[in-house]
Amino acid sequence: MTTPEALVHELDQTVTRRLEALGKKASEASETQVVSVAELLVMALKKELEATEEAAMWLVSETDVEVKLALARQCGDEAKHYRLIEERLRALGVDPKTKAPAASERSPMFQYLAGLATTVERVAAGQFTREALAQVHNAAFIAYCEARGDSETALLYRDVIQPDEGHHHALGRALLLRLAVTEAEQDKARRACERTLSIAEELQEIVQMKRGIGCAPGC
Repeated sequence: MTTPEALVHELDQTVTRRLEALGKKASEASETQVVSVAELLVMALKKELEATEEAAMWLVSETDVEVKLALARQCGDEAKHYRLIEERLRALGVDPKTKAPAASERSPMFQYLAGLATTVERVAAGQFTREALAQVHNAAFIAYCEARGDSETALLYRDVIQPDEGHHHALGRALLLRLAVTEAEQDKARRACERTLSIAEELQEIVQMKRGIGCAPGC
């Protein structure tokens, strides 16, 4: 068994290495079709809705007050992001009501995260790893928006959404330092982090192969 600080450092290195590879793929991906910023924002709606629901589900069953409050903050932030993206879509001439994601269509990431039963797994997979992943995807999306001359969408992500995701990741880090104190908990955190990254890699490959999209935002 290692210390919680050493574990978080280990996970940091794992996440950084894997996300650097994902970010490089996203930035270097050659789009096989022209994808508008609005189309990518529609994709983001689904991610934000699922992130809201995940935090809400875990919030209800969580008994640790600090984790419960962190999830409440995250739930509110993700719902706020959904509304802000709706507003941006309207400004771009798209009616978000006609593009709202179907609640019945769950992504593989949602299905995995929804099935996690322990607090340390949820924190490691959701707040620590998935939110770090969101920052990488958002950085690629911001660059894409700027390249297409959409400074308003880039500003929304840079000044509002991205800082929120950074805060969620920081909360996950702090919570892991308190939660991952036994060998069993540390093993759960490692496995949850690894599986979250693997799913993210699989999903990015699928999207790039099917649609030629390498710069969709995160949540």
